[in-house]
Amino acid sequence: MAKVKLYNASGEFKSDIELTDAVFGVKAKKDLVHQVYVALTANQRIPWADSKDRSEVSGGGKKPWKQKGTGRARHGSIRSPIWKGGGVTFGPMSIRNYSQKINKKMAVLAVKMCLSDKTRDGKLVVLENLPTTGKTKQMAEVMGKLPGFGRTTLILSPEKNDNVVRAVKNLSKTKILRTQDANVMDLLDNQFVVTTEAGIKALASRLK
Repeated sequence: MAKVKLYNASGEFKSDIELTDAVFGVKAKKDLVHQVYVALTANQRIPWADSKDRSEVSGGGKKPWKQKGTGRARHGSIRSPIWKGGGVTFGPMSIRNYSQKINKKMAVLAVKMCLSDKTRDGKLVVLENLPTTGKTKQMAEVMGKLPGFGRTTLILSPEKNDNVVRAVKNLSKTKILRTQDANVMDLLDNQFVVTTEAGIKALASRLK
């Protein structure tokens, strides 16, 4: 079974604890993790770019000149895409849907792989409990004693606690989520993961 270091609420090493291999000892498959990551980022994409085709551009109702006899090429509208100020051919549309479907089993397996990778690299840190005073200074002192201080860190809390959220909010390079909201994108975007003993149990229960 995989092992990880356990720290007390003051950030001091206490002992080693064992983790279940079914969640924290899964062999990584880069292709699967990449597929889930791309799908998550695509689902967050907002199609703001928009262009007008020839039917949406104002003006151009009258034929610019008669069909024959002028010696010039025939045209039906000054808002044709080949005219300056005309419509755009195959331009970006705000109605485009970038979302991708993620199979639930794939998403769960990818999260397991990311957590397992953090465990193998020593980048999963477990505390007995998170400070709940709501003081950023106290949270910073605890984080300063843990591995990964100064690196991007994701804190996984077993439940929503307003005091913990308030204490973490002003810490640089630190993000907090509930364990049930842990996802591949945040796990990959942060170098270290910090959680509690209760958080480990919650992750094991959710992902087993």
